[in-house]
Amino acid sequence: MVSVDRKLWTGEASALYARTAEGDIGILPGHSPLLAILAEGEVRVKPLSGSPVVATVGGGFISVEHDRVTVVSDSAALVSGSSAS
Repeated sequence: MVSVDRKLWTGEASALYARTAEGDIGILPGHSPLLAILAEGEVRVKPLSGSPVVATVGGGFISVEHDRVTVVSDSAALVSGSSAS
């Protein structure tokens, strides 16, 4: 998960939930390839270990390919969870 100026979070997760221009979406391992416009709101990540990660985003896009999810946002901030190292 990245914003224009920094990486917010990276790691392995069992699920990611976000709002797209088409509506809410949940992404689990093995999800089909996807490219969608990210709507303003929250992105929630359930890491394989540790606390859930929640970030507010101001739009952008989400991409899923080969069991890798990329979230790019114009503006984003962590609400809870660990930041990227």
